[in-house]
Amino acid sequence: MPDADTRTGRTEGATDVDAVVVGAGFSGLYMLHRLRERGLDVRVYEKGDGVGGTWYWNRYPGARCDSESHIYCYSFSDEIRAQWEWSERYPEQPEILEYLNFVADELDLRRDIAFEREVESATYDEDAATWTVELADGERVTTRFFITGVGCLSEPFVPDFDGLGDFGGEWYHTARWPDEGVDLAGERVGVVGTGSTGIQFVSETGGTAEHLTVFQRTPNYAVPARNRPLGDDEYEEIRANYEEIWERARDARLGMPFDHDHYTAASLSEAEVRETLEDRWQQGGFRFLHAFEPGHVLSNPELNETISEFIREKIRAKVDDPETAEALVPTDHPYGAKRPPMDYDDYYRTYNRDDVSLVDVSEDGEPIERVTADGVRTTDAAYDLDVLVFATGFDAMTGAILAMDIEGRHGLRLEEKWADGPRTYLGLMTRGFPNLFTITGPQSPSVLTNMPLSIEQHVEWIDDCIAYMDREGYDYIEPTADAEQQWVQNTNTLADSMLFSEADSWYRGENVPGKPPVFTPFPGGLDVYRDICDRVARDDYDGFEVGRTDERAVIEQ
Repeated sequence: MPDADTRTGRTEGATDVDAVVVGAGFSGLYMLHRLRERGLDVRVYEKGDGVGGTWYWNRYPGARCDSESHIYCYSFSDEIRAQWEWSERYPEQPEILEYLNFVADELDLRRDIAFEREVESATYDEDAATWTVELADGERVTTRFFITGVGCLSEPFVPDFDGLGDFGGEWYHTARWPDEGVDLAGERVGVVGTGSTGIQFVSETGGTAEHLTVFQRTPNYAVPARNRPLGDDEYEEIRANYEEIWERARDARLGMPFDHDHYTAASLSEAEVRETLEDRWQQGGFRFLHAFEPGHVLSNPELNETISEFIREKIRAKVDDPETAEALVPTDHPYGAKRPPMDYDDYYRTYNRDDVSLVDVSEDGEPIERVTADGVRTTDAAYDLDVLVFATGFDAMTGAILAMDIEGRHGLRLEEKWADGPRTYLGLMTRGFPNLFTITGPQSPSVLTNMPLSIEQHVEWIDDCIAYMDREGYDYIEPTADAEQQWVQNTNTLADSMLFSEADSWYRGENVPGKPPVFTPFPGGLDVYRDICDRVARDDYDGFEVGRTDERAVIEQ
C-alpha cells in the first residue's frame, strides 16, 4: 500500500504535483516560492516565454506603474529588498520586468516554471479530490491544488468594430505590443481609448507620429504623477524606514503608506480645502487622493464634487483651445469612481500640439461607425490612418480566469456559475470548485489597492490554508453556500453605498458588451479585508467546508 506523504496529506504518486499555479507574474512567482518553501511539489505554467505577467505583455510606449516604486515590489524578502534599488519614483515597464526577472533568479524559480505553456482547461475529480489540468498542447497533469495567478487585467478587450479586417494598415492592442516595438515615426496613428493606458500612450507618442488622432469616448481625471529620479539619499531614507513603511501600507485602505491631511472637509473653509488640494496636487500621484480619507472621498458626494471641480479647473488651465479643453473635462462621473489615471508627462498639454487631434466619439459626439481600409470613419468624418492602436483595456477581473474551461463538482462549469457575475467567498474561492484558489480574484480588494500587497496577502493566506489542511488531514476545502452568498451581498452593498455606482467602468464590467454589470472588486479597503481574512483563518476557516474524501457525503449545490 502506498505511503502517505506527510507534507501534503496526499497519497504518494496519487497526483503528478501538489499544486499547479497558472501565471508567472507577481502572484505566480510568490506563490511558487511560498509553497516550495513548505516542501510542496509545484509547477507553474506561463503562456509567455518569460516571467513578468502584466509587465511581460504590456510593452507599449509609455507603459509605467501608477504606484510608487518603493512599494510596488515584494515586501517579504529583506535580501531582495537590500539588493534592489529603483531608479525612479514610478518605474517603467522595462525596469519592473527586470525586477521580476531578478527575483526569479534570486529565488531560483525558473526550474519549476514551464514557459510557453497555456492552460486550456481544468476538471475536478470529486472522488479523488484532485484537479486534472490540460494544456493547449494536449499534456495533462493532475494536482491537488489548482491556483490561478492570471491577473485582474490580462485578457485584452478589442471592440468589435465593423470592418476591422479591412484595415490596410497595422493595428495593435497595447497589451499585446510586439516585443520588437513599433516604429511610429512619420506615421498617421490613431489610438482608441483615454484610460490609464491611453493617457500614457498619448503622452509618449505625441510628437513622434506624423499625426496622432485620439478617439475618446470618456474623459478622465488625470492627476500629475510628479515622476522623478530617486536619489541615493532618498533611497537610503526609504531603506532605513522600510519596516514602518510596509506596516503602514498593510494597515491602509489602499495598501499605500500615505496619511491623509483631513478626514473630511466639514470644518474647513473653502480656502483651506483648496490649499490642501493644491499641496497634494504638487505632491502628485495617489498622494492627491489622500488629501482627505480616501473612503470618505469615495462616499461623500459634496466633497468629491469639490475635488472633481478642482481637477477640472487644472485641466482647463493646461489646454489652449477651449473646445478641446471642455472635451477633456470629465463631468459624467465622480473622481475615483473609475480607476484614477496618472499624468506622467504633461498629458493635457499634448493636445496643444498641431500634430495631435482629439475626436469625441461619445454618444453626444461623433461615434465610430466602422474601420475602413484607410482608417476610421465616425458619424461625422473619415480619418486616414497608417496605424490603429486599441488602448481599450481588458475583460477585467474575470476574463483571464474564464478563458480557461474550468469544471468543478457535478460537471458545473465556472462560466456557467458566473453567468450573472462572479460569486466568491473573500475573492479567494468559489463554491462548487474545491481546492481552486484565485489570487486577487473577483470580490477581493485587488485593483482598488497597491497590487503587490494584495497579492502577498492572498498568497500567504492560501499558503497558510494549505498548511492547515495538511495538519488536520483534510483533502478538500470550499466555501459554504451561505458564506459565499453573504460575501457577494456585502460587496455589492458596500459598492452601492459609495460613488462607484455613479460611473460606467471596467470595475463593473461595463466596458465589455454583454458582460453582467456587477461591481467586482471588494471596496471596503485592504486593511478591513485583511482583518476579515485573518479572523476567518483563526476561526478554523469559518465559512468554508473542509473534509476528507473517505468521509464526504453528497453535497447539494
